[in-house]
Amino acid sequence: MNEEMIIHQIASDLHIRPGQVRTALDLFASGNTIPFIARYRKEATGTLDEQQLRQIKEQYEYEETLSNRKDTVRQSIMDQGLWSNEIKSQLEKARLLQDVEDIYLPFKPKKRTKASMARDAGLTPLADLFWNQDIHGPAPEKAAEAYLTKDVPTVEDAIQGAANIIAERCSELAPYRRFLRNAFWHDGKLTCSLQEEEEKSRIYLAYRDFHEAIRRLPSHRILAINRGENQKALKVNLEVRTDAYISRLCQMIIKGPSPYKDILESAATDSYKRLICPQIEREIRNELTEKAEKQAIQVFASNLRSLLLQPPFTGQTILGLDPGYRTGCKAAVIDSTGAVLAYGTYHLTGSEKQRHESADALTHMIREHEVTLISIGNGTASYETEQFVSRLIHEQHLKCRYLITNEAGASVYSASELAREELPDLDVTIRGAVSIARRIQDPLAESVKIDPQSIGVGQYQHDVNQKSLTAALDAVVESVVNYVGVDLNTASAALLQHVSGLTSATAANIVTYRNENGPFHNRQELMNVNRLGPATFTQCAGFLRIKDSTQPLDNTSVHPESYDLAAKIVRQYGFTLKDLKNPARLQDLQSRLQMNAAPKLASALNAGEPTVRDILEELRKPGRDVRSDFPKPLTRRHVLSLDELEIGSIVRGTVHNVVDFGAFVDIGLKTPGLVHRSELCNHPFHHPTDIVHVGDIVDCMILSVDTERKRIALSIKKATI
Repeated sequence: MNEEMIIHQIASDLHIRPGQVRTALDLFASGNTIPFIARYRKEATGTLDEQQLRQIKEQYEYEETLSNRKDTVRQSIMDQGLWSNEIKSQLEKARLLQDVEDIYLPFKPKKRTKASMARDAGLTPLADLFWNQDIHGPAPEKAAEAYLTKDVPTVEDAIQGAANIIAERCSELAPYRRFLRNAFWHDGKLTCSLQEEEEKSRIYLAYRDFHEAIRRLPSHRILAINRGENQKALKVNLEVRTDAYISRLCQMIIKGPSPYKDILESAATDSYKRLICPQIEREIRNELTEKAEKQAIQVFASNLRSLLLQPPFTGQTILGLDPGYRTGCKAAVIDSTGAVLAYGTYHLTGSEKQRHESADALTHMIREHEVTLISIGNGTASYETEQFVSRLIHEQHLKCRYLITNEAGASVYSASELAREELPDLDVTIRGAVSIARRIQDPLAESVKIDPQSIGVGQYQHDVNQKSLTAALDAVVESVVNYVGVDLNTASAALLQHVSGLTSATAANIVTYRNENGPFHNRQELMNVNRLGPATFTQCAGFLRIKDSTQPLDNTSVHPESYDLAAKIVRQYGFTLKDLKNPARLQDLQSRLQMNAAPKLASALNAGEPTVRDILEELRKPGRDVRSDFPKPLTRRHVLSLDELEIGSIVRGTVHNVVDFGAFVDIGLKTPGLVHRSELCNHPFHHPTDIVHVGDIVDCMILSVDTERKRIALSIKKATI
């Protein structure tokens, strides 16, 4: 398939125009990033969004791989002198790599098998005789006598060798393999049983005597079964209609009555059981796993995006607490810019004397630095720390609130080279407390310093393909960072390296330049940074913000290449760009801006309507943080306990994680409650992420409380009745 055919195929699959696909591929080839193309090349692509652009890129890579594999298979078959118009037609029609492999299977160089040994022994003509099924042919035993040799000493050996060749031929029948795959998917069941006398089997009790149609298996169940099988806690089988499928194979190869019917039936049975079924079963299990992994990765990516888009708590002085028993609770106070003001270690769960001394010290710290918010890590001793803080706020009449923060990955960051560079004077344990405080001050800026896989907002993330997971999560981080934008004068190198066009090297060079020359005064100054040329500037400039720039548009997502257009739009309303720095004039301009004027302005200024629309949107809210549209996490002053929960009461909480079977909601306890997918809402939906997202504030009804197992069942749909 040539490139033009691939482009038309992608356009057809994605329901877009071939020209859009061609333009996107040209932009990729020129080194443009997906965020840049989606944001600043809307006219060229016909407003393709990031998801469509990623689909184009992924499908083009797949089609290229498919085309290259077809070429390899074609050449191999030609080299064997076996090329035919029939094979040519089959290859041209093949749309999947698996179809190509099925076509190639009969021509693929074989390892030493029973069939190859039979061929080496000269039994191919005998196999052909049986295969052709001449009704007037000699009896099998009579025919086999002509093939007796030192390697084939008996008639039975000759017949068995020929049957082995026939069994291999049966296994290479592409139509039968396609039929069997479809049949397995339609009729197959996955069955599980516990491996007895295994301690680790206990956690898989739900899969004792388990069976379910493979076409209905949800992804989280597939991954759980795979994990149990890998740990040798579960025995897993694929249950199919074996006799019916063997009969189907016999019908395909047996033309009618002949002296060789019994041999062919025996060979077909052997082929199915020894060769075909194990291969197809492996394929089905692999495909189940791939689909489950893809689903798990999509869920993780969706949750990560929601987590990274959590709004920052700006203008707050925050006390970060990293709870602990034996080593004490690590504390660190940061100001509104993230700078560390004070830190220490306190024993909140020790003796009465230690708790009293810790209360005095923390009260002094909170009052001295005017702490307005306390961030408590959700790890070991989190609940006890929350009880301590709640009591402290009440007894000391402190003017602050607290919230529980997901501390996943904090210890990894604390010991990293990046943490040592950022906080060289602090002990590794205190760095964790700083990170816990910064995570709520600016979730995006802090979370990008941590391996996304360590953040803990997915399902079975350690059981999926790690390369695919990393690629998907990196794409999410890149997308969110560029969607939100980055403050050029405060961003760390860890955050900057995710900006479109920048690498870890250019990000480090930006920070070095900033340290040596002071804050950037405008975007154009980026051109002075070492190894940051015009091409990189084009890719990154629109995503970098400068609050006090000499150019007002530098604090918006308007790209420098559109500054002249933005100035013309402003002049259409009787203003200049300088008026953007005058609050009164800016407010006057904003009151006159109307989004429905975009088509008329685009026509008058000979500009693209999508770009004009984006500029108008930015002029209406210059410097706006898009994360401000999302709800902030709930803060609290009082700790709850399981004993306080009453069945039927309504509680408010924050969605902590979304998985295939529902959502976990933090309602102020150490253990989050589970809203099963059946309790999310009253109307049909495909996946829980269609209903709720990480960070959403929701009201829930308490359905049940299992104090012993520390499980809470919640319902969102019953709370909204």
